[in-house]
Amino acid sequence: MSNQVYTPQAEPGFLGRYLLPNERCVIAVRRHPAQLLKPLAIAFGGLLVVFFFDVFLPPQPTYMRDLVWLGWLGVFGWLGWKIAEWWVDYFVVTDQRLLVTYGLLTHRVAMMPLPKVTDMSYKRTVPGRLLGYGEFIMESAGQDQALSTVTYVPRPDTLYLQICDLLFGPQADSGD
Repeated sequence: MSNQVYTPQAEPGFLGRYLLPNERCVIAVRRHPAQLLKPLAIAFGGLLVVFFFDVFLPPQPTYMRDLVWLGWLGVFGWLGWKIAEWWVDYFVVTDQRLLVTYGLLTHRVAMMPLPKVTDMSYKRTVPGRLLGYGEFIMESAGQDQALSTVTYVPRPDTLYLQICDLLFGPQADSGD
């Protein structure tokens, strides 16, 4: 479960279908694995409940135990789905746009052009500071955008500075 920041030379293979011919990937990062903590806690808690019922349910009829285990199997499948969703969820910054790709069956892409970003901030909750993730908030000039908040961003201090350099640094003024 890596949350590695990809360089343009090692960007994820799927990214090519979303980039324009003259666009360069600057950052491509998977969301922080902390996004999976709640589903993991639910699955583990469900397993404890199943063990409790398995011990205290009467031996007969056996279908009661089978139903309890089948229910937990459903919760385990849901956990697998959440992990698969996390695996395909990327935050991407190019030299022209900010993108978030997400979704398994229906793959979605939310995007905001860099010139439209008028303000960018981020916040780190106490769990975010302990685990190393944050939330980016982007604002644009008087418009609601498809991409205004990006949650569970790994290493937000470093990425924030890199994105601000793209948005407001010297090369942003020169039009490069």
